[in-house]
Amino acid sequence: MLHIEFGDSVATFPTAEWDALAGSDPFLAHAFLRALETTGCVGPGTGWHPVPLGVRDDGGALMGAAPLYLKDHSFGEYVFDWGWAGAAERAGLDYYPKLVAAVPFSPVTGARMLVADHADAGAVRERLMAGAMELAERYRCGAVQWLFPRRSDLGPLEEAGYLGRRDVQFHWYNRGYADFEDFLGEFSSSKRKQARKERRRAEETGLEIAVRQGGEVSPEEWAAFHEGYMVTTEMRGAPAYLNRAFFEELGRLLGDRVVLVGAYREGALVAGALNLRSDTALYGRYWSALEEHDFLHFEVCFYRGIDYAIEHGLERFEGGAQGEHKVKRGFVPTITASAHWVDHPGLRNAVSEFLERETPQVRAYAKQAAGHLPFKEGRNPGVMEGP
Repeated sequence: MLHIEFGDSVATFPTAEWDALAGSDPFLAHAFLRALETTGCVGPGTGWHPVPLGVRDDGGALMGAAPLYLKDHSFGEYVFDWGWAGAAERAGLDYYPKLVAAVPFSPVTGARMLVADHADAGAVRERLMAGAMELAERYRCGAVQWLFPRRSDLGPLEEAGYLGRRDVQFHWYNRGYADFEDFLGEFSSSKRKQARKERRRAEETGLEIAVRQGGEVSPEEWAAFHEGYMVTTEMRGAPAYLNRAFFEELGRLLGDRVVLVGAYREGALVAGALNLRSDTALYGRYWSALEEHDFLHFEVCFYRGIDYAIEHGLERFEGGAQGEHKVKRGFVPTITASAHWVDHPGLRNAVSEFLERETPQVRAYAKQAAGHLPFKEGRNPGVMEGP
């Protein structure tokens, strides 16, 4: 027998038990999710209310878990359902609160139904989905969403009646490169020349670019990084979801799973890209800039990340949501997914019809974008499917 356990914080579940399910994924780590809570990035006043779910066997062992949040808005998800919420409002229907299985503010693919290696995966996933629906009924949710699940989670969700949605991100894939020049060897001559020019122009800024693990980053560097993060998010018109305390906690708690690529002037951080890594992948997440220079963003956010992934033998480098400019730097259009349940039958039918039209358009866009990759003829991988 499998028993559902409801929580109001990831701290409901002991760290060792949760992390045994999460593996090396930094975004699912107990420390990452707990840091969001303790620093106030999620919780009261944010619209992100943690309601994590666990599944235990008769012996009390944690067999499965899911990071769930009750939400009264759609900010910080990167799967845009504002149109659906607006349609519900115009029809006098309740769309919020909704229940979301996700990592807040992190459009990265990963397990959303965490399952113990020795467990019956199908049975655990069934109980997690049942627990999510029980929560949705308890809080009268208008929708339940599983955002950026792995294919191993997506299949059971769609079989259970969830509506599958597709989107496109741009990921870099390691095809056994010895170094960055080996990677550039797959580019056409003109694209290879352009990439080298961009790296050279970044060097000409006179800034020192260095890679630091989380535990090596000083409080002064985190303060500068947060300041630049606030500047760049404001320039983009986006909310700054994360505070300085969160970045400091992340570096302290996750250590070498935090990879900061920083640009320094006389020892002071003036720009940086904050990445997280698992055993197999690097994830580019946050950009911070107190100074603007031509091509510095490409060098710090992309090229140094590729350098790092090659050096450490990582399989892929996820560049985050959106960003067509990544294509010319060798990031491949990759299909990502989400799964959606809508309570009201009429709205559900409308969403289903919308997705029937949207999905072919998404795949057509991905195929078109793949035509602009910089690789030589015969080396273009085309559109990839997410993990």
